[in-house]
Amino acid sequence: MKITVNGEAKEFQDGVTIEKIIELLDIKVGVMAAAVNMEIVKKDEWGSFKLSENDKVELLQFVGGG
Repeated sequence: MKITVNGEAKEFQDGVTIEKIIELLDIKVGVMAAAVNMEIVKKDEWGSFKLSENDKVELLQFVGGG
């Protein structure tokens, strides 16, 4: 199924979760937020939150500075 991740269309198996996408894309999880279709998904739900065809996922990493 097609899911857009950070503005880029990608193909994944049906029922993929946010956690699995992070693993498949080899993204290092630090201080991060995830949103699906502009709705924040809590980190403790990433492993159970199943995505649907044409969902838009934004994975945002926070960088500190000063």
